[in-house]
Amino acid sequence: MLRLDDFEVLTFDCYGTLIDWETGICRALEPVFAAHGAEWAPERVLELFGELEAEAERGEYREYRAVLGAVLEGLGARLGFRPAAAEVAAFSGSVGDWPAFPDSAGALRALQRRYRLAVVSNVDDDLFAASAARLQVAFDWVVTAQQVRSYKPCLRNFRAAFARIGVPQARILHVAQSLFHDIAPANVLGLSCVWVNRRQGK
Repeated sequence: MLRLDDFEVLTFDCYGTLIDWETGICRALEPVFAAHGAEWAPERVLELFGELEAEAERGEYREYRAVLGAVLEGLGARLGFRPAAAEVAAFSGSVGDWPAFPDSAGALRALQRRYRLAVVSNVDDDLFAASAARLQVAFDWVVTAQQVRSYKPCLRNFRAAFARIGVPQARILHVAQSLFHDIAPANVLGLSCVWVNRRQGK
């Protein structure tokens, strides 16, 4: 059983945990699908998004904007349309428009009174900066995929965070929604973690 007094640093995944990526993605994609007359089935689109994102993040590193562009092009190839270059560019930069979950900012402010806070996120620095404004706290550490040049579930992202934070791993608690990107690699490393089930009931 976790004893919260045992920890001094909370590390957070951002997208899916603090930022409502599903709503953000759907808001950005729905008009693209409408413009091309493609069938809009949000759950299926999100499932395909997850597959295509994981594929785009494997292999040689590329920035998250490029990953999102590849995802949209892959969605078009799978579903029978070709997105315009302007649509790809707009979707690639849409992260800053994705909303925070209603409870995120208040919870982070409350937790910051007791813990130091970090983010370990599969994103570019400038895209996270736009999201950080929605979360309304100043994180003590921000570790992005762009900085590490790899994407979770790669263990290098977590190890880079440990090195920067500089406290024993036993004093760090990781908080995340994604079993694939976060909980599984945290378990491999023996990192204590809390699963935030944002998809409950879906």
